[in-house]
Amino acid sequence: MEVEETRLPGIGLRHDLVTASGRRIAVVSQSTGARHLVLYDEVDPDAAAATVELTPEEADAVAELLGAPRITERLSRLREQVSGLATEGVPILPGSPYVGATLGDTALRTRTGASVVAVLRAGEAVASPRPGFRFQADDRLIVVGTADGVARVRSLLQAP
Repeated sequence: MEVEETRLPGIGLRHDLVTASGRRIAVVSQSTGARHLVLYDEVDPDAAAATVELTPEEADAVAELLGAPRITERLSRLREQVSGLATEGVPILPGSPYVGATLGDTALRTRTGASVVAVLRAGEAVASPRPGFRFQADDRLIVVGTADGVARVRSLLQAP
């Protein structure tokens, strides 16, 4: 699928795509932070049939609904293909001693044998976080490893 990006001077960016069923949709991201979902007319693909303005919070929620489950879904398919591989989303709870720590500080892979392959934060996915990536409360770490290694990560991150 191809996503076309168009700069809108004085407004922001528009990302367009055509769905498998032939419908053209877009997301307009204004420099103010507002987002608009646009569904184009089936007969006239240059005319908007419907537009919905989203607050930043609503845009984050939609992104989480569309983005985060896709990463988990892909990892689930990978887990089904590789025997002995476990995948889990492990939260960093508010008040955790790991809030503010970097991935490198935790030495999770060294201590558990499991790897953090992505972090879900406020509806956005950060794939392959670097050692300097700093954790925040409510981050969800996508961890891959043996079932035992993933369980050890969960124990470490959720211990008081």
